[in-house]
Amino acid sequence: MMRSIAISLLWLMCLLWLSACDKTPQLMPLSQNATILAFGDSLTYGTGAAPADSYPAQLAQQLNKNVINAGLPGELSSAGLKRLPQLLEQHQPELVILCHGGNDLLRRQSQEALRDNLGRMIELMRQQGTQVVLVAVPAPGLLIEPPQLYTALAAEYGLPCQADILAALLTRPELKSDLVHLNAAGYAQLAEALVTLLQKAKAL
Repeated sequence: MMRSIAISLLWLMCLLWLSACDKTPQLMPLSQNATILAFGDSLTYGTGAAPADSYPAQLAQQLNKNVINAGLPGELSSAGLKRLPQLLEQHQPELVILCHGGNDLLRRQSQEALRDNLGRMIELMRQQGTQVVLVAVPAPGLLIEPPQLYTALAAEYGLPCQADILAALLTRPELKSDLVHLNAAGYAQLAEALVTLLQKAKAL
């Protein structure tokens, strides 16, 4: 009897642990006429593909919503932090997809400074009443994986985070235009992964 109860309790604890691990922070549902701001550098801009094949353009088609491509190739996070307030004021987005930091990582800039800049961006968005989704960018190296600062920021601010998709896509040569950028097919898969995340977060 006691052994049966112990097994049942252990099974319940495992289910609760798995549920907690799969818990996606929830967003408010986007309105029918919502504007989404895709903010970042060349991965957001769509380097390696035609403008119509960038992930913001493909996301707009999949969601049937206005998605602004605010990607600027070569931009460091410090410059992005300065650029962001004007874009928030201009577009008044309901949601920002933040995919930034690749150039900091490529140039071996301080990850502590990168985390601080991303955190300040998130706080600016929150002050405007804007919801945020974070996309982790992988660092260069033998293993293509993002630094832990992205998941740490997501946990700190309670953000939905697509932590693994870019790392996964950039390991597949058929989805890349060069060493650090995707092609049209790769950006399509990034857009699909973001749709899935937004659905899990109840934004759609």
